[in-house]
Amino acid sequence: MSSAGLDRTGGAATGMNILVLESRYFPSVAEALVDGATLALEKGGAHFERFSVPGVLELPAAIAIAARRERPFDGFVALGCVVGHGTVPDMLLRETGRGLMALGCEGLAIGNGVLLAENEDAALRMALDQDAGGDAARAALSLVVLRQRLGILS
Repeated sequence: MSSAGLDRTGGAATGMNILVLESRYFPSVAEALVDGATLALEKGGAHFERFSVPGVLELPAAIAIAARRERPFDGFVALGCVVGHGTVPDMLLRETGRGLMALGCEGLAIGNGVLLAENEDAALRMALDQDAGGDAARAALSLVVLRQRLGILS
């Protein structure tokens, strides 16, 4: 086991309940990100559910809503991509990241798999070649493990 609390496969995840949220604005990228995330969660033995939102700005709100349910999820994986350069893509990425970070600072275990790329093909390459979805899932799982080791309930 690594110092982060998880081996590369997410072995300490058994029994965890994770919500995978995916922005469907770029469907092929979303599928590649989800494939990586679900593979990492399956390897770790985590239970997970999927939910889709239209764009990346809805990801933080969806997590905030899901965190209020009676039996909360142990962690969350936020997946999506922002394409292009300039004011609008920068704002989309910045505000999504800000929202996810604010929720994380409140104690939610969130893996951020929101990509920024020049175009959809570049985003797809990032999702596939760099396993961005799997990395986001492993990040969420490691934060859940940290919370468990510190004795903090979700």
